[in-house]
Amino acid sequence: MNSSTTISAELGLRLVVPDRTTVPLLATLEFAADDPYAIRMAFHVGNDEPVEWIFARELLTVGIERKVGDGDVQVWPAGQDSDRTLHIALSSPFGNALFEVPLIPVADFLHKTYDIVAAGRESEFVDMDAELEHLLWSS
Repeated sequence: MNSSTTISAELGLRLVVPDRTTVPLLATLEFAADDPYAIRMAFHVGNDEPVEWIFARELLTVGIERKVGDGDVQVWPAGQDSDRTLHIALSSPFGNALFEVPLIPVADFLHKTYDIVAAGRESEFVDMDAELEHLLWSS
């Protein structure tokens, strides 16, 4: 695979609102081999531009098995075997959100990302010179 490979997947999820009811939403997951540590998740909320969060692929992977995340993104498994879901909690200065996400589509997406860039081989897909130049000259 080359470093310009990207994959994406759409999934239905539920926003858990304060009274514990849920609101269905659509989100898009995206992975790019030239940014192999990151997963982009765009939440489609009405006619506005999607709200995008970027977080570590490893965070989502570990979150399938156990609670993980100390910062703005936390992920943990929930539900029974027949109805396995993930909880994804997002926190920002503008507020907090809790999402219930179906496990199977997320796991399938993650498997595809590891087919493109295997765990532990991420650094082979990053152009360190370009990243350094971007950091030094972008200000």
